[in-house]
Amino acid sequence: MDLEIAINRKLTTGSVPFKDVFIGFEKVAAVKSIFGKRTNRVLSDLHIDFEQGMGYMRIDDKKGSVIVSAEYLKDGDEIYLYLDIVHELVHIRQRMEGQELWDRRYPYVDRPTEIEAYRVAVQEARRIGLGEKEIASYLKVEWVNDADFERFLENLGIGR
Repeated sequence: MDLEIAINRKLTTGSVPFKDVFIGFEKVAAVKSIFGKRTNRVLSDLHIDFEQGMGYMRIDDKKGSVIVSAEYLKDGDEIYLYLDIVHELVHIRQRMEGQELWDRRYPYVDRPTEIEAYRVAVQEARRIGLGEKEIASYLKVEWVNDADFERFLENLGIGR
C-alpha cells in the first residue's frame, strides 16, 4: 500500500523537526483536515522527541511536541505509525485550542479528546483500505481490557 508519505526510521535520538521524520504529511488530506490552512506552518514548527524503551507515541503537553518511542519508530508497522501520527496530530491541534487532553473524569475509551483523535485515524484507516477487523487490531492496546475495548469499538462505530 503506497501511503504517499515517507517515514525516516534512522533518526531515533534527541529532538528533531517533524518533517525530518514524517515526510510528506503536509499533503495528506486527513492532516490538512486537522489544521486547515495552517497545516504547513504547524508541521514546520512541530518537533519529534525520541525516548528509549517500549511504547508508542504521545504528546508532551508542556512543550507541544510528539514523543515517539525510538523502538516503535524503528520496528513498528508503517501503517500503524502513519495512523498514530495522524491521531497525535489531532491532539496537537486540541492542545493548540486549549483543550484538556487527559481529562481524568473520563476513562481512556470514553475520553472526548481520544474519541475525536481516533475517529480521524479510523476514517483515514478506512480511506486507505483497512477493513473493520484490521482497524480493530490496530486499535487494540495492552492497557485496555476486553470489556472496555468493546465499548471503545462501539464508541468509534467499528464493526467486527
